[in-house]
Amino acid sequence: MNTTTELKIEGMTCGHCVRGVTQALQGVSGVQHAEVSLQEGNAIVTHDGSATLDALRAAVEEEGYRATGA
Repeated sequence: MNTTTELKIEGMTCGHCVRGVTQALQGVSGVQHAEVSLQEGNAIVTHDGSATLDALRAAVEEEGYRATGA
């Protein structure tokens, strides 16, 4: 069963930021797709349910951005 999690992302300023956050989120175990929007300042992550909010936030924060559950 697919689950969708929305994160608010703070600190992104350009396309390079979006790529970094997207790659970080897609690297989390269980993530199938991550759609990151610079304009909206968020990410919509589709996963199999095994990716926790903490794991998603940690991946984003490792890239140097702040993530919170939306």
